[in-house]
Amino acid sequence: MAHPVQLGLQDATSPVMEELVTFHDHALMAMFLISFLILYALSATLTTKLTNTNITDAQEMETIWTILPAIILILIALPSLRILYMADEVNNPSFTIKSIGHQWYWTYEYTDYGGLIFNSYMLPPLFLNPGDLRLLEVDNRVVLPIEAPVRMMITSQDVLHSWTIPALGLKTDAVPGRLNQTMFTATRPGVYYGQCSEICGANHSFMPIVAELIPLKIFEMGPVFTL
Repeated sequence: MAHPVQLGLQDATSPVMEELVTFHDHALMAMFLISFLILYALSATLTTKLTNTNITDAQEMETIWTILPAIILILIALPSLRILYMADEVNNPSFTIKSIGHQWYWTYEYTDYGGLIFNSYMLPPLFLNPGDLRLLEVDNRVVLPIEAPVRMMITSQDVLHSWTIPALGLKTDAVPGRLNQTMFTATRPGVYYGQCSEICGANHSFMPIVAELIPLKIFEMGPVFTL
């Protein structure tokens, strides 16, 4: 869960999110180095009175400042493509859960538990308990196991939505008439929050997502949903 004046990303709860955090730091370091080099060159150009006529026609220098950015782009693109394919990979899921977006709530269907279906609405402020998060708490949380591959099948019944939980590294569009899928493996229990990340109408800000991750042994004992 994010906290006030937080500058970095949320703590990772899945291998994909851990890779995303590492790539973020990798790309940020490259940006810092490039920015420092450019600022140094600008300051040196503006403050020194020395000139060198060879700089105006130096093929070696032109070759370096053409090849060096290309190498930097490759060093950024290769890990980015690796994470992209890793996030899109779906292999032998242990559980499948379907999420359907509506204006403005979510419907969850546990296909492995006899088609258990329930809706998840945002809790109004009058129904919040002490410690609950305003605009983020729901009446029915989606309960998911940890240490097991879970496939989320996501669609919409009306307009475009987006099922997003930052701590898990998940962001999948819910498109009417189309069934998208994503897969994750959570690494630690807890309650994790997300929101619809696609502008879907007047109440777009009022359809949060709350995932309660519990140990696999407890999940396998049977549905523990607070309906």
